Amino acid sequence: MPVQSPPAAAPARTRRRLMVPLEPVRPQLKWLLGTAFFVLFVAVWALATLGGFVSPTFLASPITMLREGVLLFTEYGFAHDVAMTVWRVMGGFVLAAAVAVPLGIAMGAWKPVEAFCEPFVSFCRYLPASAFIPLLILWAGVGELQKLLVIFIGSVFQITLMVAVTVGGARRDLVEAAYTLGAGNTGIVRRVLIPGAAPGIAESLRLVLGWAWTYVIVAELIGASSGIGHMITDSQALLNTGQIIFGIIVIGIIGLFSDFLFKTINHRLFAWSAL
Repeated sequence: MPVQSPPAAAPARTRRRLMVPLEPVRPQLKWLLGTAFFVLFVAVWALATLGGFVSPTFLASPITMLREGVLLFTEYGFAHDVAMTVWRVMGGFVLAAAVAVPLGIAMGAWKPVEAFCEPFVSFCRYLPASAFIPLLILWAGVGELQKLLVIFIGSVFQITLMVAVTVGGARRDLVEAAYTLGAGNTGIVRRVLIPGAAPGIAESLRLVLGWAWTYVIVAELIGASSGIGHMITDSQALLNTGQIIFGIIVIGIIGLFSDFLFKTINHRLFAWSAL
């Protein structure tokens, strides 16, 4: 008769496979591990605040934070602030993408364009968007245009370089094959470079959208009468850490939702790229 392995061998192999480098994790386990981290984080936060280890003046408890969040939505019109912040992020990001994607494609496809634009774009990429706020207030006032331009400046140069690198990394064998089949220079860009780089461009846009959320708070800290950043500034003046933390968490939740939405759209549009 064949000798059967001990029952404990299978769980041991499973545990070992969990820590294999680059080994994918099952979707159910991935969600479980991600949720477990949030649970652990909230548990430590609750222990530190409700246990009296940290003063409520410096850090509100999870319960206080939730209570302040309900007050924000029911009594202080926080839904309007959230809507304004989402509008500013999406408006500035779309403007940046409309400029950066074509420019990045041109830089990646045509090396003279890259040689002409890349030094200036690389220089601007290191300039903090917040440093432009005083100038933007002088040029555009303290209205919506100023806030859109902060997000635009913070995003456009990052997207441009990332798109240029993605397009410039096209497979040479595909380009040579297209030339062999009679494609011209314009056809190479339209039929080879852009379709091949499309999944990478979409992924670059997803990453930069996350950065845009950091820029909008900076834009709303100065000269704003609405928005999540404006609420955080007012709460800081009142030492209301519960509202500050709630505003930060709302930003994280919206950003996580937008990231998930972007991933889903990218996967459906470019499902073949994951093969």
